[in-house]
Amino acid sequence: MKRYLIFAIIGPFVGGLLMLFAATVASGYWTDTNWSEIGKFLGAFFKTLQYSYLFGIVPALMIAAIDDILWHVRRIGFGLRILIVGAIGFTASELLYGSRGPDTGALQFLLYGLVGMIPSMISSWLAQKYGDTLEPVRST
Repeated sequence: MKRYLIFAIIGPFVGGLLMLFAATVASGYWTDTNWSEIGKFLGAFFKTLQYSYLFGIVPALMIAAIDDILWHVRRIGFGLRILIVGAIGFTASELLYGSRGPDTGALQFLLYGLVGMIPSMISSWLAQKYGDTLEPVRST
């Protein structure tokens, strides 16, 4: 159960930050960067954080369910599970957000894919480290 809580807390937070970053990069916000622009970016992030959790909690829990299923498959190791979960997160977020806006191309494909991949990999790693542990099966 800790696994789902980790995904629900970490996923929307990191995903929302990366989504805002991807949208600002695509719009050209970072062409003239100074400290006040970074402050505006962080201010916008904290103002929209509630919406990141509102729209990001269900996808994060769906990725947590996939991670939980893969965690119970004994032949899949720690590293491979993180890579599989990251690939699924990349694909899902690219399909959901990749067609946003007028721009299309490799940069937009990569940025919107990373929005799903990075939070899912971080959450999977933290769930491995601090999450549930498999109990040995006992025969009665």
